[in-house]
Parts: sequence; C-alpha cells; structure tokens
Amino acid sequence: MSLDAVLARIDETLPEATERLFGLLRIPSISTDPAFKADCARAADWIAADLAGLGFDAAVRPTPGHPMVVGHSGDAGRHLLFYGHYDVQPVDPLSLWDRDPFDPEVQDTPKGRVIRGRGASDDKGQLMTFIEACRAWKHVHGTLPGRLTIFLEGEEESGSPSLIPFMRDNAAELTSDLALICDTSMVAPGVPSIASQLRGMLKDEFTIRGPRIDLHSGHYGGPGLNPLREIARIVASFHDHETGRVAVEGFYEGVHEVPEALLKQWESCGFDEKDYLNSVGYTVPHGEKGYSTLVQQWGRPTLEVNGMWGGYQGAGSKTVIPSEAHCKITCRLVGDMDPDALREKIRTHVEARLSPDAHITWDRDLEGSPAAVMNTDRPEFAAARKALSDEWNREAVFVGMGGSIPIAGFFKEILGMDAMLIGFANDDDAIHSPNEKYDLQSFHKGIRSWARILAALT
Repeated sequence: MSLDAVLARIDETLPEATERLFGLLRIPSISTDPAFKADCARAADWIAADLAGLGFDAAVRPTPGHPMVVGHSGDAGRHLLFYGHYDVQPVDPLSLWDRDPFDPEVQDTPKGRVIRGRGASDDKGQLMTFIEACRAWKHVHGTLPGRLTIFLEGEEESGSPSLIPFMRDNAAELTSDLALICDTSMVAPGVPSIASQLRGMLKDEFTIRGPRIDLHSGHYGGPGLNPLREIARIVASFHDHETGRVAVEGFYEGVHEVPEALLKQWESCGFDEKDYLNSVGYTVPHGEKGYSTLVQQWGRPTLEVNGMWGGYQGAGSKTVIPSEAHCKITCRLVGDMDPDALREKIRTHVEARLSPDAHITWDRDLEGSPAAVMNTDRPEFAAARKALSDEWNREAVFVGMGGSIPIAGFFKEILGMDAMLIGFANDDDAIHSPNEKYDLQSFHKGIRSWARILAALT
C-alpha cells in the first residue's frame, strides 16, 4: 500500500514536478563554452538546494572545471548511488529552434505531449525523474528510501575532464553497492529498457598544412598541394566503400561477433528498423554489409568523420588554395578494442598516405574509453526489470546502446562498482540538436518507474 501511495502522489503532483524541471531547464548550463561558466555553477547550486530541501546532506563540490553536486541520505541498507549530469550541449544553430531553447514549455504534438527545451531529455529531465521519485517517497514515508548517494557532474557534455580525478580523490565517499545511471533511452516508445552493454569512444583531430600562406589559385592551382584535397583523399581511404568496413589495418582487433542467444533477444526487443531509419530521412542502413541496423548500432565499431573544414567560407567566392585544413573523427568501440592502440593505428594509416609537402599536427587532448558490459546476473537487475515491466505493462528488455557513457566503465575501473543503466528517452528526442524534447509520458512514468525500483531495491 505504501508504494501505491507514492505512485498516487507522483500522479497528483506531476504539474508541480514539471514546473520544477522547467526551473532547471531555464538555466543555460552549457559546459563547453566558458561564457556559461556562471550558469553551470548556478545549475549546480539549484540542484544542491533542491536536494537539501528533500533531506539530503547535499553540497556543491568545486573542481578545476565545473562543480560536482554530491548528496547523501540514510545510513542503513543497500547503498545505491545515482549518477546524472546537469550540463547541456550548445544550442547552435539557434535559427533552427522553434522557440528559445531555455524557455521550456509543454507542447502538443501528433505523437503526444512533450517537454520542449535544451536538456529536457539529455539529461535534466532524466535526472529529475529520480529526484522526483525521492520527493514523492519522502512525502509519503517521512524519510528518503534506503541509503542513497546522488552524484551529479557538470562536464559530461564537454569530456568530463574533472570526473576521474574527483572520483579518485573521493573514492571512499562515492563507493556504493550499485550505481544507477539515467542517461539512456528506450529501444522503442513504451518499451522499458535496461542497457546491458555500451560502445566505447575514441576522439581525435588533425590539421594538415601545405603552403605557408593561402595561395592564389590561378598562380598555384595545379602545382600546389591543396590541404583540403589532401584531407578529402585520406578520409576517403578510411572505408571500403563496397562493404562499408573500416579499412584501417588492425581496426577490428578485439571485435567479437554478437552471440546467437543475444541476437535472438535483440530481435524480439521491439525495435523497428524502418521507423528508426525513416524518422531521420534514411531509407536503408549505410554501415557494414551483412549486419542489421540494430547490430550495426549496438555490436559493431565505427569510424566517423564529425567535421572537416578549411579555406574560405564566407559569402561569394575567394579563389585560394588554403594553407591548412582540419578534420575531427570519432570511433565507437566494442568488445575488447583498446582505444590507445587504435589511435596509433589510425594515425599510422593517415601519416602513411601523406603527400610530399603535407605536414600533419595531431590533437594533444587524448580522449578514449573502452566498451562496457553490465553484470546483468546481479539480482538487482531482475528486480528492476520486474519493476519496469509492472509500470509499463510490458516486459522490460535488456538492450545494447550505440552511444558511449564512460562513467559506467569508470565506476567499475575506479570504484569497483557495477552499474545499471535505465533511461526513458526516445530516439526522436533530438538530443544535441535543435528542438530537443522529452515526452511528458517519459517524465511521468520515469518518476513512477524509479519509485518502483527504489521499493524493490531498498
């Protein structure tokens, strides 16, 4: 009966919970842009004050970058740590937004009611589902559930440079029985999902320089090396365009085929390939031949070009051979792929193809994390799966995730903790893009889901 009372409280106070989320969404906590440093601090203060009002011993903790928020409650029972991030992506291009990204509202759409605004899905709306579940629990029971630690960072969208040092310096305080992460999505609308594996990530960037200055294309067009052509030629060599496979030597070392039993689970998880592709304007998958869209997304590695630029980009024409050109790449990793070893393979591939008079400089800010596999044999996973199934009236599924959430691996590597990833986003939430949204149903049932999970685990 006490759980029923908590769920009823969540239903009754959804408008107030939505307005509290709006308060957090109105803060432009863009972590990658120094111009928003004060706003990131303001978001941390906002959350810490909210947690303190619920009875958490909460504080804003400084780092060399943006602050962490840490809160504790209770001293008995299974110790659960909840992780999320309060920072958001930049909003560019602003012209593509239908409204001010930091003026959130509930909108009616053909697919239902949504919360529109930057951070609504990634990750403010998601982290507030857990906090609102705690709020309803406190109202009904007079105390917070079990023994909880809230751990929120403000640099997830900008590489988390302060995260590992902070975790190491505060390992005794943060180490818990299990980490809960709400920064993931459902495999299909209305299908509750628990992530069983995550792809890793490798980032790199290089600049190719040719002439010492931009050159007149009439004087040097022909004999002059053009850095943009040089980068285009090298980028084209990254893939076998007949098979879609990455053509870098040794790229697939550490990659394993998806086991047949897991493939069967994925095939029955409710994923609709056609809808997934059509929703963004595709008609067919464009990755490795011989693998379904779902396997390409969850079980295969990638090498993607995220940005390539150089030369004149203003209005009209300027007939120059640019002196330099630039390229950003990322790789999604699976299995036992080693990000450091792979970085060297990619750099070797590029440098072996440089023309005479082409000079390359690599980014010195090395970022990379291996793939992560969750320990789904723990009894907490079965309990959470039942709680989700009860809430959503359909069986919860174990899924892979195409994205990378390095914190899951860091919990294991630094603190020796397993992590459980449960999120309520949908693939059409437009995270990192204009007009980001979070389904009001995801927010509402996400709160109810965490209340059920807390009842099952504490």
